[in-house]
Amino acid sequence: MNKNNSRIECITYEDETYSLIIRDKYHNEGIEFFTPSNFSQQLGYMSHKSGHKIQPHFHNYAPREVEYTQEVLLVKYGKVRVEFYNKKNEFFKSILLDKGDLILLAKGGHGFVFEEDSALIEIKQGPYMGNEDKTRF
Repeated sequence: MNKNNSRIECITYEDETYSLIIRDKYHNEGIEFFTPSNFSQQLGYMSHKSGHKIQPHFHNYAPREVEYTQEVLLVKYGKVRVEFYNKKNEFFKSILLDKGDLILLAKGGHGFVFEEDSALIEIKQGPYMGNEDKTRF
């Protein structure tokens, strides 16, 4: 994981990764994954020149057990402040996301404040379990 790139940010608390942020301006050639292999949500970046081909493939049946939902949000437009909370529901940090920024929420609590009219795309594991899926505080 290229944590030194100023367009990739790692939000940590007590040496645990709570979030990864890939800013809109990030660019790298080839394929790069940012998440450790034990994360249940894998986040990568791919950039290739015109004409590059990826060999056709499918993903094998591989049952997995997901212990915690991790989610990815992409800001389509606007500005959204993300507030981070530790395992005791205590606020410890906030960051501002702009159009094109992407965030992986991996651990801990989080809340959102829409600083402008905004739209987000959300990606997370399923199946969705309704009220059993989260605890609000």
